[in-house]
Amino acid sequence: MTIRRFLPLFLVILFLSAILYVVYFKPEAKKQGGEPASLISVETLTVGETDYQVTISSFGRVQPHTQGQLVSQVSGQITSVSPNFRDGGFFQKNEVLVGIDPRDYLIQVEIAAAELADARVTHAEEQVLAKQAAEDRRSVRNKEAVSDFALHIPQLAAAKSRIAAANAKLDQAKLNVERTRIRAPYSGRILSKNVDIGEVITPNTALAMIYAVDSVEIRLPIKNSELGFINLPEQYLSGESDTSGLPSVKIGNRLGEDIQYWPATLVSTAGAIDEQSQQLHVTARIEHPYERDDGNRRPLKIGQYVSAEIEGKTIRSALVIPNASVYQGSYVYLYRDGVLQRREIEIAWQNNTEALVRNGLTAGDRLVLTPLGQVSSGTRVKLLEEGGEKALSGSGAGHPDAPGRQADDGRKAG
Repeated sequence: MTIRRFLPLFLVILFLSAILYVVYFKPEAKKQGGEPASLISVETLTVGETDYQVTISSFGRVQPHTQGQLVSQVSGQITSVSPNFRDGGFFQKNEVLVGIDPRDYLIQVEIAAAELADARVTHAEEQVLAKQAAEDRRSVRNKEAVSDFALHIPQLAAAKSRIAAANAKLDQAKLNVERTRIRAPYSGRILSKNVDIGEVITPNTALAMIYAVDSVEIRLPIKNSELGFINLPEQYLSGESDTSGLPSVKIGNRLGEDIQYWPATLVSTAGAIDEQSQQLHVTARIEHPYERDDGNRRPLKIGQYVSAEIEGKTIRSALVIPNASVYQGSYVYLYRDGVLQRREIEIAWQNNTEALVRNGLTAGDRLVLTPLGQVSSGTRVKLLEEGGEKALSGSGAGHPDAPGRQADDGRKAG
């Protein structure tokens, strides 16, 4: 009974003792600090001026310079075709590609020749009659008025006209015979054929799609932002054209791991910028793409995609920096007196590896190459290797993204 009476008092004393112990005997917190935090090590490059030649990259499909349908002008049954009249077959100018049965047209030649002979006989008879009528008139003493009809003047003119008509009919018949042998209008290649031996065709039947092999063309899209870095062939209302200083073009045909290059020339510029892509198309032409050369280049195929490298303008005293040093396409970090400095820049042009800076940098700036992510301007850093700093003056040439591609990490190309 006595223990139960003093138990609450004992618990209160125990609780107060615990509080006093915590207050008077709490452990002291260890002071932070000691060794200072380690500084970020960065690699830098010294920005320098250089003469930098821009190279514009593009792509397109190979298309014929001259292409059209081979069409019949007469009807009949096909009795012969050239061995070259097949898909992919090469042919020479004036080569007979398709032969049509000419017998019906040869008969028309004979008929027209007979009509011409008859017209000549009629004309000769009228000449005799006209001469006789003139002599009779001279022998008559009474020179009364005599009509032209009596003198056979209109009959003679009609006979002469019939000769001309018969001649024209004979020429037409001979022309139809010639048209039974359908010849190639130029040296070229069969893209696709539509008929074969034994078929009966009518006038204006499309026999095959053909194209000339003297040259091929590629339409190349150029980004609007890159137009200021390239000389283009331009035409004016007066009929004059500006073809001075046109850039050289290399067309690349990739075959697996290998790539073969063809020299090309810019020949024309589109009259409008594409509304959808905001790109301007220029046309590059390759001469004699199917002739064998020492390089054993594989002939280009119509419709295949190829790449293009267009020589752009040379920028004097250009400031060129690696893409890896550009953040979000708008700023870089500079190193100055052991401190990071964030610098906003404006990019004029950019490719896969380099950026041409329009504003924001000057020669001699020490550009930070080490990836930093989001770091505050003013953060203290140290050089990765004292005395091991590199100098940056550009590579002298660039190869941009294909038009339509966006640069990585939000970079923009001006």
